[in-house]
Amino acid sequence: MRRAGLGEGAPQGNYVASGYSVYEEENEHLQEGLRAKVNALKHLSIDIGNEVKYQNKVLGEMDTDFDSTGGLLGATMGRLKLLSRGSQTKIYCYMLLFALFVFVVLYWVIRLR
Repeated sequence: MRRAGLGEGAPQGNYVASGYSVYEEENEHLQEGLRAKVNALKHLSIDIGNEVKYQNKVLGEMDTDFDSTGGLLGATMGRLKLLSRGSQTKIYCYMLLFALFVFVVLYWVIRLR
């Protein structure tokens, strides 16, 4: 690459007069700035990767918890179906409605605080 004053006919020791050292200093300064930005992006991407791994672990644990809860609710619904087919249906329905009423009242009390 030819720069101004650095042609084939220019003297070899005349770099300062031609502006070559100014361009080199500017390039080194810009290179340091670029190196700092690349380093910051590297650390940021590593932190993002660590956060993604952590979030995947948390989601996996939540999936396991939701599966176990779904199984528990399924078993409970099966028991409720068995109770509703029995002879004491009215009593169990009243108990279920009462429990639902208590939960709703507790929810409102907690919510209003």
